[in-house]
Amino acid sequence: MKGGVGKTTTAVSLASGLAAAGRHVLLIDADPQGNVGHVFGVQAPKTIHDLMLGHAAAGDVIVRDVRPNLDLIAAAPSAFALDTQLAGVMQRETVLSRRLTELAGVDLIVIDTSPSMSLLAYNALLCATELVVPVGMDSLALTGMRQTLDGVREIRELWPGHPLGVAAIVPTSVNSQTHATRAALATLDADAGAAAKLFRRGIRQCIEVTYAAAAHQTIWEYAPKSRAAEDYAALIDFLGA
Repeated sequence: MKGGVGKTTTAVSLASGLAAAGRHVLLIDADPQGNVGHVFGVQAPKTIHDLMLGHAAAGDVIVRDVRPNLDLIAAAPSAFALDTQLAGVMQRETVLSRRLTELAGVDLIVIDTSPSMSLLAYNALLCATELVVPVGMDSLALTGMRQTLDGVREIRELWPGHPLGVAAIVPTSVNSQTHATRAALATLDADAGAAAKLFRRGIRQCIEVTYAAAAHQTIWEYAPKSRAAEDYAALIDFLGA
């Protein structure tokens, strides 16, 4: 529920790191801005928009092997219109999970979402079983985290049969030398809803993350010995994935 906190970077890093470890991963871009495709230098002919509208099956929208063991369903700005285009569809919040029902041969699905509670974001949450919440080191990001956790509670109440847990609260852009980071971490430690799942090490500030995206590479490819690569490897261990 907050932009600029590292959702796309985290999704790409987790998906590519797990794929490199031998898991067959499907990375789904559920943000109409389509930044995941940009990272991999992919311009997909069919996107999540086609999948959600039923214009194409899951197998037809997947871009295979953007990296070894890593497949991608890309997004495009056309997905901004899904709220209107699916207005009359029954159970429209679960379209994505139903479209993926027959998908086989995938060990894990990682979904990147937008910062708004759009129809596509609800579909992502009702497709996922665990949530990873990146949190920037500022008060607005902390507010966004609380709004996200409130949204999880709401989904559990409205769809009690759907398992949705919080796997990790992940501080991002961590710089322990600044007052803002120390204050944000102290707030997270004191938050009963966040502390139990807090990846307190966090993801340290690292300019290589920006350079990697510009070079259409993952952090593992661009700077495998960087602080961000070390921290995302630790996050994968923390998740037990």
